[in-house]
Amino acid sequence: MIGKKFRLDQLEKRGNKFLYKGHLWTPNMPIKSTRKNKKMMVMATKMVRGVRYGKIIHFGECGYGHNYSKQAKVNFLKRTAYIRDKYGRLTKNDRWSANYWSRKVLWPKDKPCNGPKITRRAA
Repeated sequence: MIGKKFRLDQLEKRGNKFLYKGHLWTPNMPIKSTRKNKKMMVMATKMVRGVRYGKIIHFGECGYGHNYSKQAKVNFLKRTAYIRDKYGRLTKNDRWSANYWSRKVLWPKDKPCNGPKITRRAA
């Protein structure tokens, strides 16, 4: 799930973090999601016409495993390589897509397959 974009230069900066909606964010650093049905979230940043913008992106469905076997990883990476946005652009290299962050964080191709088969939200 992707939120609205915002300019980073309009946010309060504390060290290398930004204050946004009462939470300190390190840009492009995934953390545990505050949504009950998502695993992680990230403040993704991107330069647009010389201005740095950010978006909050939640990714990874709770209840589904990630990176739990070599074959599952191969299938997932092959399947998600061709996901497109509403404009027909591939999302695997777009920092503002949940697909990009899921492939990078939950299903990294250079890490061993040792993730959970099923994930549950802590009560």
